[in-house]
Amino acid sequence: MDGKKRKGSGVMPLEAQLLDDKAVKQKLRKNAKMKTHQDDEEEAIPRAMSNKILGEAKSQMEEIEQEVLGVTEKSNAAFIGNTKLNAAAYHASDSEGEEEDFSDTEDFAGEVEITDEDAALIERFMNPDAQEPRTLSDLIMERIRDAETSGTRVGDAGMEGEGTMAPVPGVDEKVQEVYTEVGRLLTRYRGGKVPKALKIIPSLHNWEEVLYITAPDQWTPHAMYQATRLFASNLNPKMAQRFYNLVLLPACRADIKRNKRLHFALFQALKKSVYKPGAFYKGLMLPLCASGNCTVREAVIWSSLLARVSIPVLHSSVAVMKVAEMSYSGVNSFFLAQLLNKKYALPHRVINALADHFCRFENEERALPVVWHQSLLTFLQRYQTDIRKEDKVRIKAAIKTHHHYLLTPEIRRELAQGRSRGEHPTEDERMIVDTMSAGTAASRENPREMAEVVMGDEI
Repeated sequence: MDGKKRKGSGVMPLEAQLLDDKAVKQKLRKNAKMKTHQDDEEEAIPRAMSNKILGEAKSQMEEIEQEVLGVTEKSNAAFIGNTKLNAAAYHASDSEGEEEDFSDTEDFAGEVEITDEDAALIERFMNPDAQEPRTLSDLIMERIRDAETSGTRVGDAGMEGEGTMAPVPGVDEKVQEVYTEVGRLLTRYRGGKVPKALKIIPSLHNWEEVLYITAPDQWTPHAMYQATRLFASNLNPKMAQRFYNLVLLPACRADIKRNKRLHFALFQALKKSVYKPGAFYKGLMLPLCASGNCTVREAVIWSSLLARVSIPVLHSSVAVMKVAEMSYSGVNSFFLAQLLNKKYALPHRVINALADHFCRFENEERALPVVWHQSLLTFLQRYQTDIRKEDKVRIKAAIKTHHHYLLTPEIRRELAQGRSRGEHPTEDERMIVDTMSAGTAASRENPREMAEVVMGDEI
């Protein structure tokens, strides 16, 4: 009896148990996969619905491509559409645009006060024969005249009515009609969303012609600010430089000339233009310095702008050297003083160019303005140990000819107390350095020399 019970209730070998458990697990995994597959089939989107979604996405992508590329010559028909063009459709705007409110702000007039005597001295260095800077209108009109002389006929339909613009070669008439309407909108723009058609311009190969159609010289300062934001972020540095030089610079100079101040929105536009530092210098500041007719008021406003923005040292070093090498027009000292006050680590080549700039005035017979002495003093205060000894001798000869009762003694003191480039420090300077280093070392705490801390239970 006991033997039968043992035989009937015998325990399975360990190997058989492991195989049995493995088979059970495989069966459970198979059932789980089948259940998951069934759930996916139940929750899958029907084929008709998925085809409808894909078709809708494809049509939306085609609309986006038509909107972005439609103004080019190859796709003018797609941009205009098969129906009549409605200009009001382009007045809509997307919700991602940043809105700026300039209603409570005042115009910017600068912070530096210039006496009448100093302003008269600066005007003596201005070039009376300097030509007005070129604008976008001048550039496009030259292209139109070149097209006419080369045999390309330009229609006369746009010249009949008053206030209409001559057709621009290479631009469709319907496109010109759209952007003419956009230009009218920008002449009264004060805030809010900008037209979508304006946002397409940076992506066009003929963006200069299309921008000319909008008449940017008649835009409001608020519209110029929005356009500068758009072009500074979407154009490469070379194209942004052309926009700054042909559109933004003439607008700022015209506003200062008309109102004796710079509109706050235009000042903000200039700050946005620093997003492309190379284009900012090449398209705005350097042409202004080289024009020869920059006024004192313009120089004060622009130098105040330089004091408020942060620009990389590489671009600023090149700009300092270019300004130092160009012919002196009186206002160059404003820009040099502001850039030198930023305390850049300038290369020796730039410092040599600055030293040559100030040494050139040794034989100058005209009286120099106060800002020239101020810029020289700033140069010596910031870089006196990087100036060559022979350049300091030439500067001493220059200040003998041009003397200022307040600034020249300070300039002489800076020339006398600092060592020149390549010279070893004097004994006094070494003693000062050793004293400072010793004081720094003495002020450090040595943990090994600190008193032992007595714990509470040891007292």
